[in-house]
Amino acid sequence: MTNATIQSNYISLIFFQEIEGIDDYWGPAFRSVYEGEGGHEAFVQQLDERIQQHDKEIEKLCNFYYQGFIDSIRELLQVRSHAEELHAEISNVDANVKESSESLCNRAEELIRARRVELNIASTIEKMELCLPLLTTYSKLKTQVEAKRYYPALKTLEQLEHVLLPRVGPYKWCSQISADIPKLRQSIQDASMADLRDFLENIRKLSPQVGALALKQTQEMLGRSLELIIKNKKEAASLGLPRDTSSQSPHELVDFSPLHRCLHIHSVLGAKNDFVQYYRAQRKQQARLVLIPSGNLHDSIQNMKGYLNSVLGFFILEEHLLTTGAGLVSRDWLLDTWSMAVTKVASTLRTNTSLITDPTLMLSIKHQIVLFINALKCYGLPTEPLPLLLQEMAEHYTEVLMQRWVVVFRDILDNASFAPIEVSNQEEYDAVMDTFPYDGDELETQPFPRRFPFTSLVPAVYVQVKEFIYAWLKYSAGLGLGGGRRAAAARHSASLLLSRSFTGCLSALFRRPLPLTQLVQIIVDTQYLEDATSFLYEFISNITGSELVTTQAAGSMFQAARDDAEKQICEKLEKKVDEFLDLENYDWLLVEPSGQASSFVTDMLSYLSGVLTSLEQLPQFARVAAVRAATNRIATRLRNLLLEPGVRQISSGALYQLDLDVIQCEQFAAAEPVPGLREGELLEHFASLRQLLDLITGWDWSSYLHDVGIEGGKYALVTPRDAATLLEKLKEAEQKSSVFSVLKKNERDRRKLLDTVLKQLKQLQNQDG
Repeated sequence: MTNATIQSNYISLIFFQEIEGIDDYWGPAFRSVYEGEGGHEAFVQQLDERIQQHDKEIEKLCNFYYQGFIDSIRELLQVRSHAEELHAEISNVDANVKESSESLCNRAEELIRARRVELNIASTIEKMELCLPLLTTYSKLKTQVEAKRYYPALKTLEQLEHVLLPRVGPYKWCSQISADIPKLRQSIQDASMADLRDFLENIRKLSPQVGALALKQTQEMLGRSLELIIKNKKEAASLGLPRDTSSQSPHELVDFSPLHRCLHIHSVLGAKNDFVQYYRAQRKQQARLVLIPSGNLHDSIQNMKGYLNSVLGFFILEEHLLTTGAGLVSRDWLLDTWSMAVTKVASTLRTNTSLITDPTLMLSIKHQIVLFINALKCYGLPTEPLPLLLQEMAEHYTEVLMQRWVVVFRDILDNASFAPIEVSNQEEYDAVMDTFPYDGDELETQPFPRRFPFTSLVPAVYVQVKEFIYAWLKYSAGLGLGGGRRAAAARHSASLLLSRSFTGCLSALFRRPLPLTQLVQIIVDTQYLEDATSFLYEFISNITGSELVTTQAAGSMFQAARDDAEKQICEKLEKKVDEFLDLENYDWLLVEPSGQASSFVTDMLSYLSGVLTSLEQLPQFARVAAVRAATNRIATRLRNLLLEPGVRQISSGALYQLDLDVIQCEQFAAAEPVPGLREGELLEHFASLRQLLDLITGWDWSSYLHDVGIEGGKYALVTPRDAATLLEKLKEAEQKSSVFSVLKKNERDRRKLLDTVLKQLKQLQNQDG
């Protein structure tokens, strides 16, 4: 054999070993056969040889075991007969067993069904026992909701939801109950809110009653002294008497249980903060409504009481909730709401009280406000700015009283006779002395009838001023003012009453034409009233228990009224002077003077002397003012008569007659008819007229022309215009009297001098112009 054949056989042997050694995957071996160098034909040939070799080995093996196989077949045929017999016996046994087991299975099935029913019944009983509390609780919940017992219903609802329902299981009716729970919870919340709204409406209606009871108790407390309270307590304790429970607290008028139930309900629902905010918002809104008066507070005291009761009752209830409301009301919220309310209350009271014109109503309202302030202090609420309001009301109350007393003063003045009081017996005398503090030592020694220096006006006004003081002190009571402050305020009010109201009535009286005697008497009366103010101040100090203080300057209280009276006296004197001078007409072409003053001038001065004598009761300055006015009026009128444009001619005789009248008036002035005048003061009123008359009658033109324009000259008060006017009137009178006569030389020289002087005066007049 060649090497190639040997190698090919070796490779084929390797493939056979690989194929025989592998049972499942021969692909790589077959691929190696086809891809080998020798080709597959040699492999196929060797494969055939290999198969033949194995066939020979199998045949040898079969020949070796064939006898044993035959023996086994024979034994198997024998077993077949025995097996058939056994199968027949087994079939008989099976039929018998099957027949016996059928009745057993029926009984077993019946037993199983019975046991299943029993288990179902037990399970049902167990589930029913679990469901029965749930159903009972649900029924209880419905009953509580219908009975409006919302807080227990909410507790029952919580038990139902968190305890009983999880214990029962997912039944359809349980789902229905679970679905009803949010609705029930919402219905409870809605119902509690409805109860809250009803509660809010109820306390809104009860607030006035709460406030009224609080004010009543405050008034009773203020009316009792501390010693009396302690005494009553000790007596009750010593006698073993029970504590007085008849007095009811104001907040006990209101049932707060609905509010507390609502608070508990919302606390359980987890909505406490929302509930608190809602409550506070609703109460603040109610507070704003309470602060708006339902009617005009200045119409009646009942309207004012209702308003203050409502406000006080509102905040008493909130203050009670501050301590019992479990956070429903906080101190900050209460103070903030009260701050808003007290400002509005003060503004409302200020506006309404400013419209009151009835002092009695004003006094009643003040009393209510004082009680209101004291009640606020009892409940720990700030009172500012209410005390300031009372002070403002005090000023308005003073104005109201003064307006009322103006009517009283007017009635007194209208009915006054302005005649001094005259009493005919001791009883009448004592009656006057009891009503007015007059120092009547001199009058005591006089026989009846006695005559007071003042009229009935003085005691009537004095009594009314005391009544005014009583009325004013009624208002100041209870304001917490000390005696000194009350006295000072009362003195101020009394001074205002006299210096403004009474003086105003006097000024109105002076606008009417009054007789001179009445004017004099009014001035005298005001002096006595002014002197009596010290007794009024003493009266105030005695009532208030304070130190006596004089606040009014002497002589200044009725100064305005006296000024009006003095002015009217002066006007009357001036008018009387005008009447005297208007009734008498001068003969300006008189040839020769009468040698004495005119009769009307004498009569006028006599009248003035008599009037000035009647003015002795007046103060000195009033008499001085009167004589000044009269003297100035006389001098002015006489000078105006001399220079009047309507008088175109004045004779020397008329001029000398006027000079005599002026001399008479100067004598009156020089006599100083009233004390208190400066020396020569009245003569100063006649100075310009006197210089003019002296210049014309003395014909002292050289001195006048030399001193004209020089201060302190002899004729310094005579103007060139007045001198020229009077010279022209003299010239006209002389020309008229000398028309048909021949002038003498000295008269011609005088005429020339007159023309020359007149020409120079006109030149001076033009220079001055």
